[in-house]
Parts: sequence; C-alpha cells; structure tokens
Amino acid sequence: MTKPAPLSTAMVLAAGLGTRLRPYTDDKPKALVKVAGSALIDHMLARLAKAGVSRAVVNVHAHADRLEAHLKARTAAPQIIISDEREAVLETGGGLRKARPLLGDDPVFVANIDSVWIEQGTPIAQALKAAWDPSRMDVLLALARLDKTIGFDAPGDFFMAEDGGLQFRDQAKTAPLGYMGLHITKPQIVDNGPLGAFSLVVPWRKLAQQGRLFGVVLDGEWMHVGDPQALSEAEARLGQVP
Repeated sequence: MTKPAPLSTAMVLAAGLGTRLRPYTDDKPKALVKVAGSALIDHMLARLAKAGVSRAVVNVHAHADRLEAHLKARTAAPQIIISDEREAVLETGGGLRKARPLLGDDPVFVANIDSVWIEQGTPIAQALKAAWDPSRMDVLLALARLDKTIGFDAPGDFFMAEDGGLQFRDQAKTAPLGYMGLHITKPQIVDNGPLGAFSLVVPWRKLAQQGRLFGVVLDGEWMHVGDPQALSEAEARLGQVP
C-alpha cells in the first residue's frame, strides 16, 4: 500500500454553533456563511488543496445535514470524510480526538473555518510545511500580527522567540501575535485528553512549557469572521483585492 504524501491530510473544525454570527447562522452552519461569494469552508478547503492536502476530515454538528449535503456536492479537491459530532459539541481538542481513527498517526493540518486572509508573500500553508520539523516541534501554529488583522478583538495570544518558539501571553496585558486558525500538529497530542469536550489550548500550554510549540507569521492580512461586523469588514477588504 502506498504511503500518503506528507501533510496530505487535514482536520477541518466545522462543528461550531456560530452563535456570534447570528442571524446568518439561524438556518445554516457557520461553515456555510458566505464571504466574498464563497462559503467559509470552501475558502479554507481551497487553501488546503493548494498546499497539497488531498484528504480532509470535517467534523459536523450544527445544521449537520445541510453541511454534509454541501460537501457531498463539491467536486474540487480535497476528498471529504465526515466526523459526526451530532450528539455533542466536543470543542477543538475533543473534535480532534474523536477523529483520530480517521486521521492516522502522521502529522496533519488542522484548520478553523472562520478565517480568511490576504497573502503577500509565501502562502502561509506552504510556509508551515517548509518550517515543520517534527524533531523539534509537536505543533506549529500560523500566526498574524495584531496590526494586520480584522475582526480579532483579543489582546493577542503569543510571544515568539528568535527560533520560532512560542510562549503564551498569560500575565502580560498584550502580545503581538494572534493564532489565525491554521496549524500543523502531531495528532497524538490529544490522545491523553478527556473523552468529552476540551480545547486544544490545554495540550498547547504543556507543549509551550516543554519547548515544543512553534509558530510562523503570516506575510499578509488576516480576517477573523466571528460576527456580522467582522463579516462586513472582511467582505469590504477582500473586495479591494484585484
């Protein structure tokens, strides 16, 4: 049996309720909210396909039937496999753990579906692939500078060392970098997590303390589509791009 190409599998986290995006999510999942003419999940799947992802595991919960129908109707890469979370929302860590049998043991991309961005240099997914070094890291996050973001109202997540190592903001009032919803991970990081809902931030914090959490900074602008105002701002900004 031919071994899959490195980093050809992704986990796409699409099971969120999308409550902050109401009324757009009253009758559809957040993944199907459109920005600049395309559903959020299609924006992300297209990015992943360009990075060489041929197989994407997508978790579903809210309006699951509608999302599954949309994904089944797609003809573009990548191939879609559903991880069914209709019974309960499992958050990011729990969703990844439930999908473990579908993902295998090789490193994978993990992506949220509420992020869009404008790239000015090397595509961030390609930059992650180029920087990935499993001997030094267990997780490699895509990060954005706060002064080049739209729709992200938090005080930042991380400080980065010269070698790309990350530390959480914790007691600091602000940090210069925010997580932009895309990363590479060894899926084994969730194997010891609870069987129910938990956040990926839990293992990330342990890995940061062990010097195994790293990051790459986007050369461009990131838009977090988390609420109606951010959606409008993202549409306006994307509309300015040729």
